[in-house]
Amino acid sequence: MKILGIGNAIVDVICKVEDIYLTNNGLTKSTMKLVDESEFKKLLSSLKIEETVSGGSVANSIVGLSKLGNKVGFIGKVNDDDLGNKYEEGLKKENVEYIYSKKKEELPTGTCLILITPDSERTMCTFLGTAGKINENDMNINSVKNSEITFLEGYLWDEGDPKKAFEKAIEYSNKVAMSLSDLFCVERHKLHFLNLVKNKLDITFANEQEIMSLINAKNFNEVITFGKKLGKTIIITRGEKGSVAISKNEVVECDSEKNLKIIDLTGAGDLFAAGFLHGYINNLTIKESLKKGTEMSSKIIQKIGARLN
Repeated sequence: MKILGIGNAIVDVICKVEDIYLTNNGLTKSTMKLVDESEFKKLLSSLKIEETVSGGSVANSIVGLSKLGNKVGFIGKVNDDDLGNKYEEGLKKENVEYIYSKKKEELPTGTCLILITPDSERTMCTFLGTAGKINENDMNINSVKNSEITFLEGYLWDEGDPKKAFEKAIEYSNKVAMSLSDLFCVERHKLHFLNLVKNKLDITFANEQEIMSLINAKNFNEVITFGKKLGKTIIITRGEKGSVAISKNEVVECDSEKNLKIIDLTGAGDLFAAGFLHGYINNLTIKESLKKGTEMSSKIIQKIGARLN
C-alpha cells in the first residue's frame, strides 16, 4: 500500500449559517471546537442540513489520494451503528481499504458540525464520540509496516489511549507524515507537537498560523530558518500567498491559483496534503508536488464539503 491514514472517523454534517449564529453561540470563526453530545444536538437543532458525508481530516486526504489512483487505506474508530455503517460504506465506495472491524461501543460514531458562513469560511464543532477512543489495539501493525507512508492528524493527538495508538503507529512506520490540523490543537499540545516535528516526523503539513504558533515565530523568516535547520520536510500553506516547502536546505514556493469562485474552505488543507503526497510517493519534484496540492485544494474550495465528486 502506498499510504495508510490514521485519524478521526467522523461524519460531517454541513450547514450554512450567518456570522451572528457564531457570535450567539460563542464560536470562533475558522477553528474547531470539541463539544459533547448534548451541545452538538443543541447547536444543530435550529439548522438546516445541507449535506452529510464521511469526513475526518486524514480520511479526506486519503480519499483524495484514492481519486488520484493510489492504493490507500484508513484506520479510524466508529461504532457499529447507523452512522458507522454509512461511514464504512462511504470509504469503500471511494476505493479506500477500511482497516478496522467495528463493534458495539459505549459511545456513538463521531460527528462534526461544519458551519459555513457567507465568506466561505468554515467553523467546526466536533463531538468525537468513539473516534476519540482509538487505542493501540485498533492499530493494524502489518498494514502500518506494509505502507510506504503513514499519515496522521494532529486532531487525534490526545493524552491517554489515542497518544499510545499514535506512538505505536510511528514506531512501526517506514515514513511518517502528519498534519498539525488546527491552531487550537497546536496550542493545546505545543510541546508534544514540537517534539514530533523535530524528532519523529518525516513530513509535516501546517498552515502559516499553526507553524508560527508552534515555534513562537514573530515573522515568516523565522519559520524558514527553523525549517532549514530541521533537515526534514515541512509543507506550509499560506492562503492567497500560496505554499512553501522547506526540504532539508531547499526552499520551494508555489503560487495559489487566482480567480477561483470560492464556496467553502472545508477540506482545503486536507486535499492540498493529498495532492502533495501523491507527488511525493510518485517521485515528482517538490515543485510539482506543491502544484498538485494547489490544484486539488483549488478544486475542493469551489464546492460544498471536503470530497471531490
